[in-house]
Amino acid sequence: MRRFDYSFLDNGMLPAKLVGITGNIYSLRTAASVRKEDHAQVFTELEEIAKIQSVKSSNAIEGIVTSDQRIAAIVRQSSAPRNHDEAEIASYRDALNRIHTGYEHLRFSERTILLLHEVMMTPAGDELTGQYKQTDNVLVEIDAKGTRRVRFRPVPAAETKAAMEQLELAYLGACANANINQLLLIPCVILDFLCIHPFRDGNGRISRLLSLLLLYQNGFDAGKYISFEEQINKYKDLYYEALRQASAGWDQNQNDYFPFIQNFLSTLYMCYKELDKRFAVAQGKRVTKTARIEATILNSLTPLSKAEICTILPDVSPTTVEAVLGRMVREGQIQRLGAGRSSRYVRALLD
Repeated sequence: MRRFDYSFLDNGMLPAKLVGITGNIYSLRTAASVRKEDHAQVFTELEEIAKIQSVKSSNAIEGIVTSDQRIAAIVRQSSAPRNHDEAEIASYRDALNRIHTGYEHLRFSERTILLLHEVMMTPAGDELTGQYKQTDNVLVEIDAKGTRRVRFRPVPAAETKAAMEQLELAYLGACANANINQLLLIPCVILDFLCIHPFRDGNGRISRLLSLLLLYQNGFDAGKYISFEEQINKYKDLYYEALRQASAGWDQNQNDYFPFIQNFLSTLYMCYKELDKRFAVAQGKRVTKTARIEATILNSLTPLSKAEICTILPDVSPTTVEAVLGRMVREGQIQRLGAGRSSRYVRALLD
């Protein structure tokens, strides 16, 4: 059976790039904590936006989609689900709310994981809700020619419960070691969960909920205000490549956790950087709407669509956003990528 052992995090031999990004995350977390004390209303507004984006993105990764308007209505509970996909979206909302409101009282355990799965899968009518898989599963990938091959074989169904028990105990043991940085431990646990793949369905979504749970419990709550799931979805090719690299040799206890740790920390860092940017925008409601739109697009590290800008600035009309973007393009401040509804905008490169 797979051996769960996180003692390698206690040897102090970490790549320099992990040390650097970890330090940046701690610095940004401190700044966010200070701001939260003085600007609670701003963070409340950001949390409402992030919930919608999290529910949308985590389900989109699994191919579960509906319109932005329907997702917002479902998250705000102003409309009931109309079909199976919307039922799954609503159930992720409910599980996410459990994390947001009760993370302090949910310990990392089999019981919690099964509870989250039950909350998430029951509304969609899954007969194995809150239960581990009963048959073996494999992760299959399809190449450009349509040829299928097994990419990874998770823990067999008969060994799943024992593996989950060992995962829980290994995490608790590592938590008791003061020399192990929890920020590095969390992605290792999430990787192991994904490799066990304990459920017939819902493993990816549960892994993202568990990521938030463990991050919140350890004081890294950027995901409450900037969607962690949205960042994964934006760069999911990089996420899946890191998962592929880190899971190679897992069943033989020969895998390398660091590609997944790097990706996980990069995602969290982007959340904190985005929180820093959006806080400045949200805090500046006394500034003109035009100035806030300009700041949003000029300070963004990635191209933004008009819809994304409207989400960041919910009190600004789409017409105003479109007018300001058009002027900025004409003036050469930003450039348009794509056309029509797929258009995105980014700061223009200087010659």
